[in-house]
Amino acid sequence: MFHLEEELKKLPDQPGVYIMHDKKDAIIYVGKAVSLTKRVHQYFQASHNEGPKKDRMVKQIARFEYIVTDSEVEALVLECNLIKEHRPKYNTLLRDDKSYPYIKVTLGDEYPRVLFSHQMKKDKSRYFGPYTSAGAVKNTVDLINKLYGLRTCRRILPKDIGKERPCLNYHIKQCTAPCQNSISKEDYNERIKQAIRFLNGEFLPVMRELEEKMAAAAALMEFEKAAECRDLLNSVKQIAQKQKITDANDEDRDVIGLAKDKEDAVVQVFFIRGGKLIGREHFYIKIAEEDSREQILTVFLKQYYAGTPFIPRMIMLPSCIEEKEVIEEWLTGRRGQKAYIKIPRKGMKEKLVELAAKNARLVLAQDKEKLKREEGRTIGAVKEIAGLLGLSGVARMEAYDISNISGFQSVGSMVVYEKGKPCRSDYRKFRLKTVSGPDDYASMREVLTRRFSHGMAEQEELKEKGLSDAYGSFTKFPDLIMMDGGKGQVGTALRVLEELGLKIPVCGMVKDDNHRTRGLYYHNAEIPIDRDSEGFKLITRIQDEAHRFAIEYHRSLRSKGQVHSVLDDIPGIGPSRRKALMMRFPSLEAIRNADVKELSETPSMNEKAAKAVYLHFHSVDEKEEVCYTEQTRKEEKIQEGEEDYGRR
Repeated sequence: MFHLEEELKKLPDQPGVYIMHDKKDAIIYVGKAVSLTKRVHQYFQASHNEGPKKDRMVKQIARFEYIVTDSEVEALVLECNLIKEHRPKYNTLLRDDKSYPYIKVTLGDEYPRVLFSHQMKKDKSRYFGPYTSAGAVKNTVDLINKLYGLRTCRRILPKDIGKERPCLNYHIKQCTAPCQNSISKEDYNERIKQAIRFLNGEFLPVMRELEEKMAAAAALMEFEKAAECRDLLNSVKQIAQKQKITDANDEDRDVIGLAKDKEDAVVQVFFIRGGKLIGREHFYIKIAEEDSREQILTVFLKQYYAGTPFIPRMIMLPSCIEEKEVIEEWLTGRRGQKAYIKIPRKGMKEKLVELAAKNARLVLAQDKEKLKREEGRTIGAVKEIAGLLGLSGVARMEAYDISNISGFQSVGSMVVYEKGKPCRSDYRKFRLKTVSGPDDYASMREVLTRRFSHGMAEQEELKEKGLSDAYGSFTKFPDLIMMDGGKGQVGTALRVLEELGLKIPVCGMVKDDNHRTRGLYYHNAEIPIDRDSEGFKLITRIQDEAHRFAIEYHRSLRSKGQVHSVLDDIPGIGPSRRKALMMRFPSLEAIRNADVKELSETPSMNEKAAKAVYLHFHSVDEKEEVCYTEQTRKEEKIQEGEEDYGRR
């Protein structure tokens, strides 16, 4: 449960990004802050007013989360990445796909240049950034070219050496003129290396030089020159705030940080996709005091990447782990391509791992009790259910339900819970094909047969292609099947599994006379459950979710069926004419009793269409007429809401 006042107290006075969720857990707003505690508090103050739009947004906030960064600049870049990834409803001003500039060194040229670039491409050039100030980037490119005498022209060298006279930059001593062979290729490339060292963070020598020049110019009262040095110095300082949030390497990687105390540990995972940090997740782990960081990370990698469908190319860790080579080989097999585990020791990669660890420490310090409650509600509840059934290793549970109205448009639902949380991407719905009438057992038999037959066929197909099961939509089988019902439904499921040669535990979720969850049916016996336990609450949530998913699918089909009318079966009567007839006449009975003239006077109708309607109603025998009358009454009742279509 999210307690607003408690969570507001935990906000740190540090720069970062805050993420607002609504009651459906959708991200509705992403913002950045110099101080998270001051900025987020503002939203919930009665005196705070940022306009009607923000007021509407605040009313929809059900919870928030945040990611701490090392600077406001990093927060700004991360904000941009998250908005592009999630497209929040209330970030309309940032939906212009804004990008940040880079500094490009054209290492593919024999005489490289340092350029301003709006985007990063996969070429032989080296990119630095992104940066938030385009002006600072342009000033820094100018500064580097001036400091190291680099060329800015577009001449193709060495092909064009000596063909034209040198440009003005050579004469004002801002270029070494490689176009005139005034500098050797080796000396020029040494200057490029110095420029790259500057862009890599070796700013102090240049900053000292600019400060000395500024002081000297001021002492000589050359204030314009001093102001120029001051502006260049400020540009260098802005560029010095290098970004860890976006990586110029443009690859997929997971960055893992760890924080631990005597009994608890939190692992923070940053998800970098396409070179950009697009999200994070943290995991609470119960440990023993003697467990080392290496042991914790080893266990986490095995458990986490055994269950996640996506394996990135690189996993960055804060320290070495046991069995590194074996785990790399296993990850490579799961990914289908080479996967690497790296422990960065310097540069931006090391700082990014440290940022993940910093966020992990915050979570461990502030959310310890909350994480314990969440674990009890999810993983703890699953363990409780598994213990009641005498099972071990239960992680994935699938629940099934059937919905129909007197056998009309029967549908089936499959909901999936992994580690006690709904896995909505794996939900499936079935429109029954072989069952007519209200036969829940036959309907469930069809749903289960289709689900597992499809899964087995996919497994075989992927095996032949040499691909892992992660590429299939039905290939992952549950550790436990939970049926909405008792002995009958469980028996149906077991017979289907036996026919298919599968061995999966099946239990029933039994309800009492008031349609409330009562217990579990397993091995021909009903197992009572403590109603106050987390296991019981999880069973109730799963059962309600399976029922909700089936009802919503059935309702969507029913709403489509309800707009179908007897008039749709008449040749020449489309949606427009049907609507016109229903607007002109109060009921289908009135349309039936109308003559050709009355029908033809209806807007959109002509004599031919009027005759088609008249003949349709008056060329049937008495038996068919009775059927039409009953259908008419039923449709009218549906429209008036007299029939209850929310129940089976």
